[in-house]
Amino acid sequence: MMGPAHSLSGAAAWLGVGAATAAAGHPMPWPVLVVGALICAGAALAPDLDHKSATISRAFGPLSRGLCEVVDKISYNVYKATRSPRDARRSGGHRTLTHTWLWAVLIGAGASILAITTDRWGVLALLFVHLVLAVEGLLWRAARMSSDILVWLLGATSAWILAGVLDQPGNGSDWLFSGPGQEYLWLGLPIMLGALVHDIGDALTVSGCPILWPLPIAGKRWYPIGPPKGMRFRAGSWVELKVLMPVFMLLGGVGGASALGFL
Repeated sequence: MMGPAHSLSGAAAWLGVGAATAAAGHPMPWPVLVVGALICAGAALAPDLDHKSATISRAFGPLSRGLCEVVDKISYNVYKATRSPRDARRSGGHRTLTHTWLWAVLIGAGASILAITTDRWGVLALLFVHLVLAVEGLLWRAARMSSDILVWLLGATSAWILAGVLDQPGNGSDWLFSGPGQEYLWLGLPIMLGALVHDIGDALTVSGCPILWPLPIAGKRWYPIGPPKGMRFRAGSWVELKVLMPVFMLLGGVGGASALGFL
């Protein structure tokens, strides 16, 4: 899928989690719901770090473009080193390492560790990066027409304000994990979820997605998971734009309303 659909699906997924936790008797404070949805929307772009033309490659100028080239090369080398004889030969690393469940778990765990070991500055860094990505994904038309500096300033200002809101008692810095020193440990969850939702979205497209790597399936180490061929669509097609994106918006609205107790 394309960047806007990925971000919408990420936001909808976290709002759905909010509805589920509310139904289970452990509701999210509204700042956790909002911040988590924005982080998840941004994180849903991150697996495309292996693609130099993806939305994320433009988010931070030369830095993100360079990072995408490095991740592409690393992913390609991991693919070559681990492919089975039945896996196809390929010339790049797109939809390999960063499009797996293992990557999602590791990136989420890494974010949680960063959040609890670097105190406020680590939290601000995570918020800034993912809020910029959320703007690039959810407000992509405005982001394309605006300068990068304005998008970065919006991300930095929003990160500072939202971190201050979360720090207030009862607003969610210790949501889910309330032990000493575990504030913001939950930040890794929307990041992991965003990556997984991205992979599931890509699995619906023609090429599929090797989500379950390194588990071997049908003799392939990089088996492209997906529905039957007739149910798949091309990225950017009318199915994505006219069907999936409205569905994501509807599900997100219903999930958010349920999480806040309006339904």
